[in-house]
Amino acid sequence: MALIPWRRPWDEIEDWFEHRLPEMKKAGFMPPVDIYKKGNNVVVETQISGIDPTKVEVSVEEGCLIIKGASEKKTEVDDKNYYRKEVHAGSFYRSVPLPIKVIGDKAQAVYEDGLLKVIIPKAPVTKTKKISVKVKKGKK
Repeated sequence: MALIPWRRPWDEIEDWFEHRLPEMKKAGFMPPVDIYKKGNNVVVETQISGIDPTKVEVSVEEGCLIIKGASEKKTEVDDKNYYRKEVHAGSFYRSVPLPIKVIGDKAQAVYEDGLLKVIIPKAPVTKTKKISVKVKKGKK
């Protein structure tokens, strides 16, 4: 009889994250976001102060807003002299599912005073089209 290897209950979840979100595993942190509607747009805001905005990539893919980039911290202090180190340096990645359909090709991103604001127009709401069923009479 073959032995079945024992797995921890969360092993499947870890496997899923490793397989589905490889970028997330590489990322050092995920910036928090605010999402709201303003007129005919969806607006996403995130604080990324201290990060060079030219090194930030923003895209809309399959109903998700993706923000990724890197921050560099130049310091002359040796790491072992810190009493506390909370300021992050490194890469970041954030994938945010958008609450409604949008027109990703028309998205705009603006960076000002440490705040990245992404403005994405809502897609027009399509009306449901009712389709009538035609019945054919069979041959006898």
